[in-house]
Amino acid sequence: MRSGEVHIAEHVLVRVPTDAGLTDTAEAPPRPFTYGETQQSIVAVIRQIFEPQLLGMAPTRREAVHAKLNRTVGNPTAKAAVDMALWDIVGQAAGLPVTELLGGYGEFMAVSHMLGFAPPAEMVEEAQHVRDTYGITTFKVKVGRRPYQLDVEVCRALREAFGDGVELYVDGNRGWTASESARALRAMDDLDLTLAEELCPADDVLGRRWLVERCPVPFVADESATRPGEVTRELLGGSATAISIKTARTGFSHSQRVLFESEGLGVEVVMGNQIDSQIGSLCSVAFGAAFEATSRRAGELSNYLDMSDDLLAEPLQIRDGTLRVREGAGLGIELDPEKLTRYRQDS
Repeated sequence: MRSGEVHIAEHVLVRVPTDAGLTDTAEAPPRPFTYGETQQSIVAVIRQIFEPQLLGMAPTRREAVHAKLNRTVGNPTAKAAVDMALWDIVGQAAGLPVTELLGGYGEFMAVSHMLGFAPPAEMVEEAQHVRDTYGITTFKVKVGRRPYQLDVEVCRALREAFGDGVELYVDGNRGWTASESARALRAMDDLDLTLAEELCPADDVLGRRWLVERCPVPFVADESATRPGEVTRELLGGSATAISIKTARTGFSHSQRVLFESEGLGVEVVMGNQIDSQIGSLCSVAFGAAFEATSRRAGELSNYLDMSDDLLAEPLQIRDGTLRVREGAGLGIELDPEKLTRYRQDS
């Protein structure tokens, strides 16, 4: 992607045992070029700051927990993993799936697949494989390269290859200027794109507003809207007209706030992906399926397909372009102990 490459998934597995004998599980994916977190920093902040503050608290006291977490600036994925783990505990204790605790709207989501930088023929080949193998027909195309014609050619090749049989939208990861973004959008005007995400930096305040006013499709704030206050700023400031929700950075509790805020302001949302493993993808679909608004669009739930292995005892299965919520209490995460032993990096 325009903001950097990820070659290996050095994530942090967060597990919280309780005195009732339950153990909850979540995942924190470090993205130093997006949020500044590393694997080491996530482990350090959880062990040295969060754990001493939270030990002994009831998992149902989520507001009290977040009051303590929020005393520490930043560290979004570390906080999100702790939050989702607590929801898992509550679900297990109540004997209910987290999706039902959150909202209970549905049991599955349509899946969108992300296509990274490559020549047009290679990206078409990947999209064809994903469609034929998993039934996925929605594709998020990474753009933001210079010259922008490279990405225009890719999008055009995808549309020519699949016709009206697929949905295409683009994500620039802040790679272009506002004027480059406008030219690229004009060049792709006939390709029936459905969304444009973070084409230019939010810090380019006037240029971004100028671009959003001219954007023919919803302009999605992602990296620029990582918490409710930033969502308000981007939407009311005219710098976005849609919001990406990523449970990897806002957990379930703050993702709810972002969703309800977006609904109240009348803007669309899309479930994003932080290059999550199957654990993170399971969390994303658990949240996305819980609400009507997040179920309307295909969620970005397939990044784990690029990974050679995972920790789940029962791997996720995308069928007919959809991913189902796990049955059972909590999040339904069961780890393969042999794989955990093989891949863990601590002692």
